[in-house]
Amino acid sequence: MLADVDLAGIADLMSSHRASMLLALIGGRPLGAGELAARSGISPSLASSHLSRLLDGGLVEVEQHGRRRVYRLANAQVAAVIEAMLSIAPTRTAASLRESRRGDAIRVARTCYDHLAGEIGVALTESLQRHGLIDANDGAYQLTGFGERRLATLGIDVSALRAERRAFARPCLDWTERRPHLAGALGAAIAEQLLELQWFTRVPSTRALRVTEVGRRGLLQEFALNLAD
Repeated sequence: MLADVDLAGIADLMSSHRASMLLALIGGRPLGAGELAARSGISPSLASSHLSRLLDGGLVEVEQHGRRRVYRLANAQVAAVIEAMLSIAPTRTAASLRESRRGDAIRVARTCYDHLAGEIGVALTESLQRHGLIDANDGAYQLTGFGERRLATLGIDVSALRAERRAFARPCLDWTERRPHLAGALGAAIAEQLLELQWFTRVPSTRALRVTEVGRRGLLQEFALNLAD
């Protein structure tokens, strides 16, 4: 017989090193123990110990790629909970110029699990809404017929997305902008396609994204998003 949920059990998992690993994994890309150790500033053996705890706690999962084991967040729900926690977590001062620059890049554009976040992610979502590609209704986003046609020109198969067993389009509160960005299957498909088109490139060793010159032109032409503003 169940009494209640064990919230303290999840809280116990949130040591500073494990939190650093979860922040690295919220970018959506699977990472090896060595990469997670480097991002957390600890030894690979200690990183493996922390990852075992996160595995036991159900926050991450591991995949075997040949001889290499990589880790990712267990699912989109874990990513959403972490993003929500970030919106109430206290900020901290950067310890170095490098860390400060990395923080600035994360705030401009980043991946939140599998969709776009940060200043540009929020701006794109608001532009989609402003120009009639999506509507906000009852805590969810709805794609309009006009939006479906526009996304099809970018190679996004909306009918296939609707068949996925996940939320089609939902708001995700952006922890840096304090406004929602687009998540769900639609948000993930847009992010994947814009990366494929090289409108964005990944900043090494971080979840930050860098918009390219091609991307600036594409965002203006396709979504009326003028980043010069």
